[in-house]
Amino acid sequence: MPNVQRTLVVLKPDTIWRSIVGEIISRFERAGLHIVAIKMVKPEKEFLYHHYENIWKMISRRGQKTFDMTIDMMSKLPVIAMVIEGVGAVEFVRKIVWSTEPRNAPAGTIRWDYAHMSFAYADAKWIGIPNLVHASGDIQEAKQEVAHRFSDKEIFGYEPLHIAFTR
Repeated sequence: MPNVQRTLVVLKPDTIWRSIVGEIISRFERAGLHIVAIKMVKPEKEFLYHHYENIWKMISRRGQKTFDMTIDMMSKLPVIAMVIEGVGAVEFVRKIVWSTEPRNAPAGTIRWDYAHMSFAYADAKWIGIPNLVHASGDIQEAKQEVAHRFSDKEIFGYEPLHIAFTR
């Protein structure tokens, strides 16, 4: 049985650029998840390197070219980083967002509804794939990513209204 978990969600520069931040955030809230930390930042390349290589292992998983394109894309505009909490939040958020390549996302997911590009197209154009959202891939990754982006003082735990109301 899944426990209450915290996971990292980052609204990428393409979400900011398209002005769909509220639409994306509402998808998580409507699903019953709640935000316990949020901030808008423009991460430095060193910060992004730690996230995408030290935690996510992008160079070994997708190659140096993809890593370089991603760092370039992620440093163009600010991002909105959030810690989202809920029962089984890590897996549940991944289902709402779906996997990295929007072309393979099922209907109803964020990447299906708001993005459509394939890895092949992005690679041929030498661009990072605009897939709107980063979401932690598993519980261990979520713990590392949350700790990398937020201090304990920046995370606020509270009982959601729908839970408090049932007592």
